[in-house]
Amino acid sequence: MALENRLLFLLLAMFFDFSASQKINIMILNEERNWEASDSFRAAQEYFKQTPTLGVEIGNLMNVTGNTTDAKTFLEMMCTEYNNSIAEKNPPHIVLDFTMSSVPSETAKSFTAALGLPTISTSFGQEGDLRQWRTLDEREKKYLIQIMPPADIIPEVIRSIVVSQNITNAGILFDDSIVMDHKYKSLLQNIPTRHMIVKVDQQGPRAQLERMRSRDIFNYFIVGRMTTIKKVFDVAYKKKYFMRQFAWHGITSDSGNVYCDCKNATVFYVKPRPNQEYTDRYDLLKTKFGLSGTPEITVSFYFDIAVRTLMAAKTIMKGKPYWENYVTCNDYDEKSRPVPDVNLMKAFTEVTEKPSYGPFVLKSNGQSMMKFNMDMTLVTINNKIPVKSVEVATWEADLVKGLDIKNGDKMVENSAVTVYRIVTVVQKPFVMYDGVDDKNRTKFKGYCIDLIDEIRNITKFDYDIFEAPDGKFGNMDENGEWNGMIKELILKNADIALGSLSVMAERENVVDFTVPYYDLVGITILMKKPKAATSLFKFLTVLENDVWLCILAAYFFTSFLMWVFDRWSPYSYQNNREKYKDDEEKREFNLKECLWFCMTSLTPQGGGEAPKNLSGRLVAATWWLFGFIIIASYTANLAAFLTVSRLDTPVESLDDLAKQYKIQYAPLANSSAQTYFQRMADIESRFYEIWKDMSLNDSLTDVERAKLAVWDYPVSDKYTKIWQAMKEAKFPDSLEAAVARVMESKSSSEGFAFIGDATDIRYLVLTSCDLQMVGEEFSRKPYAIATQQGSPLKDQFNNAILQLLNKRKLEKLKEQWWNQNPEKKRNCEKQDDQTDGISIQNIGGVFIVIFVGIGLACITLAFEYWWYRFKRNPQVVDTGNVVVQPRTIPTAGGGKMDPLTMPGFRPRNTGFSERPFTQRNAALAAVNNPW
Repeated sequence: MALENRLLFLLLAMFFDFSASQKINIMILNEERNWEASDSFRAAQEYFKQTPTLGVEIGNLMNVTGNTTDAKTFLEMMCTEYNNSIAEKNPPHIVLDFTMSSVPSETAKSFTAALGLPTISTSFGQEGDLRQWRTLDEREKKYLIQIMPPADIIPEVIRSIVVSQNITNAGILFDDSIVMDHKYKSLLQNIPTRHMIVKVDQQGPRAQLERMRSRDIFNYFIVGRMTTIKKVFDVAYKKKYFMRQFAWHGITSDSGNVYCDCKNATVFYVKPRPNQEYTDRYDLLKTKFGLSGTPEITVSFYFDIAVRTLMAAKTIMKGKPYWENYVTCNDYDEKSRPVPDVNLMKAFTEVTEKPSYGPFVLKSNGQSMMKFNMDMTLVTINNKIPVKSVEVATWEADLVKGLDIKNGDKMVENSAVTVYRIVTVVQKPFVMYDGVDDKNRTKFKGYCIDLIDEIRNITKFDYDIFEAPDGKFGNMDENGEWNGMIKELILKNADIALGSLSVMAERENVVDFTVPYYDLVGITILMKKPKAATSLFKFLTVLENDVWLCILAAYFFTSFLMWVFDRWSPYSYQNNREKYKDDEEKREFNLKECLWFCMTSLTPQGGGEAPKNLSGRLVAATWWLFGFIIIASYTANLAAFLTVSRLDTPVESLDDLAKQYKIQYAPLANSSAQTYFQRMADIESRFYEIWKDMSLNDSLTDVERAKLAVWDYPVSDKYTKIWQAMKEAKFPDSLEAAVARVMESKSSSEGFAFIGDATDIRYLVLTSCDLQMVGEEFSRKPYAIATQQGSPLKDQFNNAILQLLNKRKLEKLKEQWWNQNPEKKRNCEKQDDQTDGISIQNIGGVFIVIFVGIGLACITLAFEYWWYRFKRNPQVVDTGNVVVQPRTIPTAGGGKMDPLTMPGFRPRNTGFSERPFTQRNAALAAVNNPW
C-alpha cells in the first residue's frame, strides 16, 4: 500500500504544478518570553494569505510554548502534539524553533535531533554553545540549522569597542531582552580586560554600580531596551559617575534617541541602522500585514525567518516524502533514530524572497546570522534631552569584525580617562609639597611623584593624589586596626599608596605590594654633629696657664742670674778683656744680652756665643736642658692633644647608645621604628618565658637540665633595656619636634638622639650642616608601591617598574633627588677627623705671633731712629782737621802715644773732641748701646 501511494505521488508531481499552492505542516516551538517571535509569525501567516502567488499554504499548525524552568512538561507537550499529528497522518514538514536559551532551547534541540525533524532554530548561542547539536554529522547539519538572532550578535560590538580603544576594565549590564549566559566567558575571551557581566536589577541598579565602582571599573556598557539604559544612566548621574574617568555606552536594538534625567552627560550610543534597500518593504509589511512591535530589527528577523522557512519547506517537499519515516516519541529508539535525506540548508539559502531588514548569511551553526549595521554616535544630553550627536564609528554585525572608526579624535577625547586615587605621606625627598593648582588642590613633587609619572606614561592612566588624613604610613594597633595609607587602601578610599612605604609582612596580609622600586632602607640614629672648640691660640692650650707662667718666670730668672754671674765673675769677658782680646767672638753679657741669649736658645737658631766664665756656662747648659725638655714635651703634647680631639666620638652604634646614660634616645610616636623596638622587646620577654618554663620543668632529666643551664639567660635583654630607656625619654610627636630636641643637645655626648627611618635622617643630614647620621642601618626593608588586595594594578605596575629599572630611570631619579637636590648643603665645614691636617682655626695664632713680632720690631726701629736723630740734638760743622792732643797713655812698650791727626773728621759736637779720650769712648759706647 505504501509503495502504491508513493508511485501515485510521483505521477501527480509530473503532471501538476504543486508550487501554486503547497500546504505545509509546521510545528512552532517557543517560550513564554519571546512574544516578538509569536507576533512576527502571525504577520507571516497573514503575508502568505494575502500573497497566494508564493504558493504556500499553512496546513497543520502545531504551536507549543514552554516555560523557562520545566523541561519535562515542555517535552511532554511537544511529544503530545507530534504524536497526534502522526496519528492523524498530518505530521510536521518542518519545525520552527523560536526558543531562546536555557531549558526550552535545550529541550527543543534534544527533541528535534532525536526524531530527525528538519528544524530552523533562532536560539541564542555561538559555535559549540548548543550542546544537543554539538555532535551532528554532515547529514544532520543539513537539516538542523541555527541562525543567531540580532540580540545575540549586538553584544559583540562590546568586544570591538574594547579592542579598538584598548579598554582594560569593563562593566556590562544587560536586561532580559539579551541572553548572556553563553557570553560570560566568550565575549571578551583572550582580551586583557578585567570585566563584570551582570543582569540589571529591575528594582534599581544602584548596588550593582557601586559594586562595580568598588572593583575599579570605569567603562560601562548597558545592553538592552531603551528603558533599561535610561534607568542605569539616571542612577549613575545621581551617583556622580559622569566624570572624566568614566565612559558610558548605551547599546540597544531599539530605534530612537537615547535620553536620561541628566543635566550634562556625554555617552556613546550604539543602535542598528536600517538598510535603506529594504526600508520600503518593511514599511509595506508594517502597514499591510500588521508587522508591528519593537524593536524593528527583531520583529523583522523573526518575520523573515518564518517566511524563508516556509519557502524552504516548500522546496524540500518537492522531493520524496521524507516525513513517512517519522516515528512517534513512544517508538523512538536511540540506536536507530531517523535521519531524513533533505538539504534544508541549501533550500533556505536559495530562497529569493526579499528580506525586510537585512540579508542572511548561513554558515555552520553558531556562525549563521542576519547581516546589519550599527551606528556608534557620541550623544550629549542636557536637561534630559539629547542636544548634540556626532557619528564616531560604524560596525558591521559580525563575530570578528572591528569598528570602522569615523572620528577617532572624538572617541579618544570622550573615552574613560583611567583615574586612580593615590594616597601619600609627605616625606622628603620622596614626596614634598609644591603649592596648589588652579583648582586649589595641593600639588606634590619629589622622587615618588616623578616615579608615578613615569609609570603613567607606560600604563596610560591619570590620578588624583591626596595626603593620608593622619599623616601615617600605616601600622596595626593591638586591636588589629590599621591607620595611615594602609587604612585608606583597606577601606578602598584609595587605589594606590605611594611614598617611602616599607614592605612588611603584616602589611602584605592586607594589601598587595609591587616589586621594590628603591634600595633596602632601615632604621638609624640622628645626632647633633660634634663641634670641636676652635681657637687661634689653641697651641697655647697644650700647656696650662700655670706652666706657661712658670716657664716665663724661669726665663726671666735665668736671664737675670746669668747677668749677675757674668758681672761678678772675674773670668767673664767684661771683667777680663785682656785675656780674651784675641778671641774672635767677644760678647759682653749685660742684661739685654742675657735676655736675648735665653730667648734664642729655645729656637733652632741657638743662643749664639756662650758666656766665658764657667759659672755662666753652667747656667746656660742648665737652661738648654730645661728648654729641650720643655720643647720636646710641648711638641709631643701638641700632637697628642690634636689627635685626641679628632677621636672624640662617644656613640657609633645602637649598642653604644644603649650602654651610656647621658644621651636620651627615642623614635617617633606610633611610627614603624617604635613598633620595631616594642616588638623586639616583646620577643625577648616571650623567649625568656619559654626558656624559663623549660628550665623549671620537673620532668627534665639531669642531662637535659644541664644542656639548658649552659646560659643563665639565653636571651639578651638588650631591646628590653632600650625600650625602657625610650619610654623614659618620651616619644616625639613629629619629625620637627625630634629634630628640635636633637639640635638642643649640648654636645654629641650629652642631649638627645633620634632613632628613625634612614630616609628621613639621610635627608636631614643632606640639608643641614649641624646633624650627622651615626651607625649602620638595621631592620632594613625595601620601598614599594601598595595597591588594594587583589587589584590588577599590581601586575601592571610591576611591568612598568621593571621597564624603568632596565632603562636605568630609577637611578636617574635617585641622582636627581639626592645628589643634585637644590636643598643640599654644599658648603658645610668638614669635621677635624675628615681633614688631612690642623685647621687654620687652631693654628692661626702662630701667624698672629709673627705679625705681632714684626709690628713690635717696626715700633722699635722707629723708636731707635727717633732716639738717635732727635734726642741727641746733633750739629753740623765745617769739615776740618781734628788734632788729637797728645796724652800720656801707657802703651804695651811703656812709651807714649804720638799725637793723631784725623783728616776729614767733622765732629758733630765741638765740645765732644776736647773731652778726654776715655770719656769720649764711654760716650760713644753709651750712644751705641743705650742699654
